[in-house]
Amino acid sequence: MLKQSLHQKLLQKLSPQQIQFIKLLQVSTVALDARIKEELEENPALEDSSLMINEEIVNEYDDLKEEKIDFDSEENSISDEFNIDEYLEDNQADDYNLSFSNTNDEEESKERPIALEHTFFEDLQEQLDLVPLSDTDFVIGKQIIGSLDDDGYLRRPILSMIDDLAFSQNLFVSIDEVEEVLKVIQNFHPPGIAARDLKECLILQLKQKDQNNPIVQKAMLIVEQYLEDFTRKHYEKIEKNLNLSDEELRNIILEIKRLNPKPGDANQITTKQMQVIPDFHVVKSDEVLILTLNAKNAPELKVSKTYRDMFEHYDKSAQKDKKMKEAVQFVKQKLDAARWFIDAIKQRQQTLLKTMNAIMNYQYEYFMTGDERKIRPMILKDISDKIQMDISTVSRVANSKYVQTEFGTFLLKHFFSESIQTDDGGEVSNKEVKKILEEHISKEEKRKPLTDEQLTDILKEQGYNIARRTVAKYREQMNISVARLRKEL
Repeated sequence: MLKQSLHQKLLQKLSPQQIQFIKLLQVSTVALDARIKEELEENPALEDSSLMINEEIVNEYDDLKEEKIDFDSEENSISDEFNIDEYLEDNQADDYNLSFSNTNDEEESKERPIALEHTFFEDLQEQLDLVPLSDTDFVIGKQIIGSLDDDGYLRRPILSMIDDLAFSQNLFVSIDEVEEVLKVIQNFHPPGIAARDLKECLILQLKQKDQNNPIVQKAMLIVEQYLEDFTRKHYEKIEKNLNLSDEELRNIILEIKRLNPKPGDANQITTKQMQVIPDFHVVKSDEVLILTLNAKNAPELKVSKTYRDMFEHYDKSAQKDKKMKEAVQFVKQKLDAARWFIDAIKQRQQTLLKTMNAIMNYQYEYFMTGDERKIRPMILKDISDKIQMDISTVSRVANSKYVQTEFGTFLLKHFFSESIQTDDGGEVSNKEVKKILEEHISKEEKRKPLTDEQLTDILKEQGYNIARRTVAKYREQMNISVARLRKEL
């Protein structure tokens, strides 16, 4: 038998407006620009004021031309003082040219990303087009090039490519045929392309060097027989087994280090590669820091007057049949969506400025000097408490927004760091400790690099009580290898 009962639950739900604000808050400036244009296309009740101003100027000019006004006559003599063509030319603004701006023309032009047209795969395809191959071999070549990864390696098994050719091209080929075409592609530029592993990649590059050079010959031998020992820097073992002098081994190491382990990486070009466009600009003026928001974050959006008038007309209409009600509902929906979007954009602007202003004031000494050792320990809660907002809001801003300073452009999370206790009871940022580690490692003797234990002792001598595992963690975060791999002859 079914029983009915009442339960009380406390649920927290986000409204559609809140969800829209959260989505807009975490997008970058470039993505926001695209999102605004998308909303303008989808919602006719939303307008960009700057675009409307330009359209009005053009319409007025068209009206004047239709009326055939003589701009050179005495009664309408305005050509001496005002040239309408020049005015229109000067005011052919971009989408956001008339909106709030904090940067000059030179800065704006630097920010514009330039899409490069030629891709790495297109280069290989062009080289393939120049090789005299049979139709079958040409199709195999295209399949091989299409199977390369971004590093330029062929990691897809040959048998899998044979299956792909059979299913997609109805072409049945053998392993030998594929390997013959692969050898052709492996001679393409850049050297080392289409290798199946690191060893083959390095060997392909060495084969294109002077084979009579003894350094190249011995480098080939080390790559073929002692690659693992070489990558682990077991130089003593290599030196002993090949009966090499220190000078010979040093020259061989330099020769191998000149090779490119990722031949496709340096040549890979996609239209997705874009410059970072900062969301904020911080500049010094005497002892004062001035914060400005990128103009693209503050578009001049407004609700369409046409749609507002249309809604009022429908709403006041005496006759309200089904079609009229549907029209009213449609217009109201578009008007509400436009208002919500504008409110979300404004709220985003306020939140960005509020958060960045708090970060700037908290890290005042850094923004004045550019010295990373001046960065104070700061966590998300420190900023959320100052601006009276949720930690998740601060996190969304810090993880996706950039600030341009006189010392470079940084992601906001760069300024957040843990605190380290010093001997005198004070607190410093772990960035200060990382800077000290970096300085000592850069000055170390390359034949005897400093171990993590030695680095820990150095920090303790300077008053930083840190465990060895913490030093290892910071070293890894800075992408610095262990002492054994930093060793040089």
